Amino acid sequence: MATNAAPEPPGRIRETPGASESRASSPGDAALVPSARAAAPKLSEELARIIAESRARGVTLREVIVVLRGRAYNLLMLLLALPFLLPIPVPGLSSVLGLVIAIIAARLALGRKPWLPARLLDRRLPDKFFPSLLGGARRVLRLLEVMLRPRLLWLSASPLPVRLHAFIIFAAAAVLLLPLFPGTNLPPALCIVIMAGGLLERDGLFILGGYAAFVLNIVFFAYFAIYGHRLFHTLWHWIAG
Repeated sequence: MATNAAPEPPGRIRETPGASESRASSPGDAALVPSARAAAPKLSEELARIIAESRARGVTLREVIVVLRGRAYNLLMLLLALPFLLPIPVPGLSSVLGLVIAIIAARLALGRKPWLPARLLDRRLPDKFFPSLLGGARRVLRLLEVMLRPRLLWLSASPLPVRLHAFIIFAAAAVLLLPLFPGTNLPPALCIVIMAGGLLERDGLFILGGYAAFVLNIVFFAYFAIYGHRLFHTLWHWIAG
């Protein structure tokens, strides 16, 4: 149904006066630097389109990318990070979702065209995955729709800084792949949602918020490592007698 190539945006309009769109230096940059769009659908509308596609059966990531078209990869990273923020059961999918986000972000950070292995693209998601996601994420999506808007465009106007933003997403996604305790996925997933949302709508304020969330992740996991190590040794000595 779809190819593994990054979908082309359906159209372009002139940007806000004073903001010029830089030429991408590589195919990956073209996919990474968002262009202005006329009447871009809301996040909830994009998700509703995916649900309409998946009502009769589970959809594949390949089909999701086709539905999302020009917003595919930034929005896909945001959507796949949402289950980590919500009480949505995704047995057997947590590592897959984190891996997909990490691969996309790594390619974008290197300035390359977004790409996923055919095995991941053609993996069918559970029938109720996106309906459950919409039910749990409705408040989050509405909040993002209200808050996201083009601001501080210089943070997303050229490939070089945006590659750095993508690297932050990759680092956060790599944490999702680690076999850590339940609940530790929330901080890196929040970082991904904030940063991907900023890239999606060219909102520099959200992008800065993504960096702030990343710093908080470093602090959180530093304390987690220190006190977790102490707790482990205390329990070990107690068990050993």
